[in-house]
Amino acid sequence: MDWKNYEAITKYIYETLGKESGVKIEGYGNNCKVKGKSGVEHQIDVLTNHSDGIHSYRTAIECKYWKQKVNKDIVMKVSNIIKDAGINKGVIVSKQGFTQDGISFAKYKNIGLVELKEMEKKDWVGRGRILSIKSWVRRPKILNVIIDNVGEKKMETENVVIDTVKVELNNGKKLPLINYLKTFKMDLHKEKENRIIRKTYPLKGANLINEQTNSRTPINEITFIGVLTIIDANIKFKPVDQIWLIMKSIFEERSFTISQKGVIRED
Repeated sequence: MDWKNYEAITKYIYETLGKESGVKIEGYGNNCKVKGKSGVEHQIDVLTNHSDGIHSYRTAIECKYWKQKVNKDIVMKVSNIIKDAGINKGVIVSKQGFTQDGISFAKYKNIGLVELKEMEKKDWVGRGRILSIKSWVRRPKILNVIIDNVGEKKMETENVVIDTVKVELNNGKKLPLINYLKTFKMDLHKEKENRIIRKTYPLKGANLINEQTNSRTPINEITFIGVLTIIDANIKFKPVDQIWLIMKSIFEERSFTISQKGVIRED
């Protein structure tokens, strides 16, 4: 991040938070300038406008992406600018916070102070970074598939791709064998865990078709044998790792977190 990004992010935050209350961005960046009663033109980092239906109120926001804390001299500068420009409110947003004299003078001059910075190790204190959930996964397991073929000819053992095997019913309709498999798995979910279940699907007059080998075998029924297993799944995830910036309004004692996707939440 650089100072330009910092200004743009500040503008986005105030625009987003103020949307419901009718706050609009009047201007921001190098091109945002207002002329004071003195005739001097002042550059404002972010200028917002809010109307209560009768009066309009403007707020000038000064962004300081500095390595040091903001002192009373900057507070005095912002105070003089808003007074000369007839702006109702002044706010200073700082990356490194404020000196004690800056805080005292801002309170006296009714200038809002906001600390907006990237998350540091100390900011994670008191925030549960890893949430562990005790959970179990119910998983149906197929133990065996028995196909009862018609006649004395035994079915040859062959490696098949189950998606290519279909059951041709006596009315000529073809259904994927995997459909029966899925139905049996759903039935297993209704059973008690670790109990072996056997289910037979009568298919008199049907044929089993392997589309890979073009083989066709008359069958009477298909039997599935399976069990519902329970797997201990200790799930851990990080619910707050997406926090990128933390924003603290000093006098109002409000705190917000901002993700890199632009999600803003109040703590």
